[in-house]
Amino acid sequence: MWHSYAEAVNSTFVVDNRYQIFLDGIKNTLIITAGALVVGVILGVLVAITRVYYLQNGPYSFWKSLWNFLRTGHIEYLSQALLKLINIFLGIYLTVFRGTPVVVQLMIWAFVVFSKTNEITVAIIGFGINSGAYVAEIVRAGIMAVDKGQTEASRSLGLSAIATMRLIVLPQAFKNILPALGNEIIALVKETSIAGYIAVTDLTKAASLVRARTFDAFVPLLFVATVYLLMVMLLTVVQQQIEKAMRTGDRK
Repeated sequence: MWHSYAEAVNSTFVVDNRYQIFLDGIKNTLIITAGALVVGVILGVLVAITRVYYLQNGPYSFWKSLWNFLRTGHIEYLSQALLKLINIFLGIYLTVFRGTPVVVQLMIWAFVVFSKTNEITVAIIGFGINSGAYVAEIVRAGIMAVDKGQTEASRSLGLSAIATMRLIVLPQAFKNILPALGNEIIALVKETSIAGYIAVTDLTKAASLVRARTFDAFVPLLFVATVYLLMVMLLTVVQQQIEKAMRTGDRK
């Protein structure tokens, strides 16, 4: 039995330097994950801040605000009308991207919208936009959990709305949402395993390529599962260390 396992391992990794396929797959998986994470976090934070601003200052009526702008010419009413439209658009974005399978979204990006774009870039865009919808709701909940009185106090001290959000609200919101945000990052890492649907040689696709050559599924898939498990464990440790550092800071 051990001899057959040794032969399977040799056939999977050594023969024809097949380990290179796995290395390329790991590299592409890490690139897609890192890129999608940047896109998702930036997009999610911007969407969350916009929706919170609307919730705290609205709701506005588009037609009433537009009529008031045409009647008075005050730019404030035009801003209200535009903010209403933006909030509607963001609501549609959240509904669509949280309500449809990510693999379907990925194939639409790859085969319809960006059919002539590099597959890794498409994967980063697809996973990033999908993740951004979930990050937006996580960040929005964290911001709404911060006492509104702190915002009012900082504004009374002369801080601008942007400075208040950046220096007062977001740091506190980040501590509240860190566990949920960590879970979303872990989910994103595992979701990248479907990138092979758009011809990206990610880690899972690498296992499929090797399996097609060796006719052995056990060793390639076991290796892939182990690598994903190690990545998730590493992210979990990092998350726990950040939470520990924040708890230490709070006690001080």
